[in-house]
Amino acid sequence: MSQNNEIPLSKKGKLDYEYYNNELERLQIELVKLQYWIKETNARVVILFEGRDASGKGGVIKRVTEKLNPRICRVIALGVPTEKEKSQWYFQRYVKELPAAGEMVLFDRSWYNRAGVERVMDFCSDEDYWEFLRSCPNFERMLIRSGMILLKYWFSISLEEQEKRFQERIKDPTKRWKFSKMDVKSRDKWVSYSKAKDEMFSYTDTKLSPWYVVDNDDKRKARLNTILHMLKVIPYEDLAPKPLKLPQRKKEKGYVRPPMQEYTFVEDHYEEHS
Repeated sequence: MSQNNEIPLSKKGKLDYEYYNNELERLQIELVKLQYWIKETNARVVILFEGRDASGKGGVIKRVTEKLNPRICRVIALGVPTEKEKSQWYFQRYVKELPAAGEMVLFDRSWYNRAGVERVMDFCSDEDYWEFLRSCPNFERMLIRSGMILLKYWFSISLEEQEKRFQERIKDPTKRWKFSKMDVKSRDKWVSYSKAKDEMFSYTDTKLSPWYVVDNDDKRKARLNTILHMLKVIPYEDLAPKPLKLPQRKKEKGYVRPPMQEYTFVEDHYEEHS
């Protein structure tokens, strides 16, 4: 089936915006069904989102979670480890964030920080780095053997697309916070990050716990493809309850509300004036 004949594209070759929104809505309904399945079956789901700076991880996570219950679906984005955490077993601070029964946890960057930014920016020793690569497959094997569903996504973008997104972040006041001093330093380390990613894959892209690579030069396609893949890989069923039928409200008597003048209201700056 020809994609160009079946799926509408914009003039720039990107996925058509209207088509994208309709498809996203359809997939988000399925994500809600997945949520019910996770809750009802006490499943434990862990999904890792990794990639270069500006690779679009956050945009995908936002579309996955925006219709879901935050008590069931949690996003974990850990900051720089404290001195105490640096003295702990490397995986320790990630273990405490893992899901309990009936939960799904999305890691916006994960334990793979050690094989990426820590390796490239010399934030860890060679000994710690190689120990991570040796230990990581065993750690993930333990998670899977315990019954967890583990998915790992790597978001891939071209050098040109990354630079374009960096420039957009600098120009847009609402996105400027996304561009950090670390981004400036890592901007000149494209090849170093590529080598680190290749080495990471050679150790951790296993049959039991494979990496799924997402082409994210087109954000709309990447978001849909990732969600669709999640829904295909996780063996969920539609356990959503039937729509509720609300009874007619009962009229209560005997309660008198205080005068409205006693409340302090937020000023309405958008009131229509004749």
